[in-house]
Amino acid sequence: MASENFIDLVNIFCRSGNGGAGSAHLARTAQDPKAGPDGGDGGKGGDIILRGNRNLWTLLHLRYTKHIFAEDGGNGSANLCFGKNGKSAVIEVPLGTIARVQETGEQLGEVLEDGQEIIIMKGGRGGQGNVHFKSATRQTPRFAQPGEEGYEQWVTLELKVLADVGLVGFPNAGKSTLISMLSNAKPKIADYPFTTLKPNLGMVAYRDYQSFVIADIPGIIEGASEGKGIGLRFLRHIERNSILLFLIPIITEDIVKEYHIIYNELKAYNPELVDKKQLIAITKCDLMPEDEIKKIQKKLKLPSPTIFISSVTRKNLTELKDMLWDALKQDENN
Repeated sequence: MASENFIDLVNIFCRSGNGGAGSAHLARTAQDPKAGPDGGDGGKGGDIILRGNRNLWTLLHLRYTKHIFAEDGGNGSANLCFGKNGKSAVIEVPLGTIARVQETGEQLGEVLEDGQEIIIMKGGRGGQGNVHFKSATRQTPRFAQPGEEGYEQWVTLELKVLADVGLVGFPNAGKSTLISMLSNAKPKIADYPFTTLKPNLGMVAYRDYQSFVIADIPGIIEGASEGKGIGLRFLRHIERNSILLFLIPIITEDIVKEYHIIYNELKAYNPELVDKKQLIAITKCDLMPEDEIKKIQKKLKLPSPTIFISSVTRKNLTELKDMLWDALKQDENN
């Protein structure tokens, strides 16, 4: 796991810039040795900003970034010269990234669109120069405001994969094979559990040059919502999906029981997950004779629309794409 390129959680110590101090300068010229206050304002400290980048799909580039500091604002000076604003520190992140205060868990913001910018820590304001404090009774103020201090704290960046359809199921349910057949994704595929150790995203081409995004989420096991296996680490990625596609192999001893185990794990992790639109695909139909499949179809009773497929023989894959597309369109219209 240590060598993975998919990083979905990082902690970074961030510090926004301090505001520059205002100037308390008093002007003196040959013509007017008591010209009065001319101290300029200090510059604003730089912010800490998150910026969405659709070309990123992981937080890997931040894995070894432990500190991010914005610039301090410059001090004001004579002749009403304002200090320079400090340069903000911009953190490029993949879409679906949430920033939280590490200590409290308070959410600072989330990035959902390419180019979207969110200020998660504001820089300090610059102090006012003494020119602002001149009055009829105070002609020569010899003081100015100091700049405000910036903020510093540990920030947790957490990625939740953005996809239209999320594939959920037990390990070795055929998720990776299906996504490789439906899309341009090339996940690792093998006949043993936990082949997938990271979410895989694929773009599924549909009719009339339309498309949708599908995500292969690592396998859920019974007890995943309690931290067993690797399921808990990736359950949060399902939260972003519009539709959940349950994958259950036809060779499973009890298909209905396996469906309810997966359903209950999702519900235990986040009750809102089970309110999402659901479809069920019975996979690996190439491993069973057609007459046996028909017997199962007749007696199988599941609560969501169900289709029998085989990624190897491409059985009903076109029909599955139609079901997913129709479900996505219904979801948009609701």
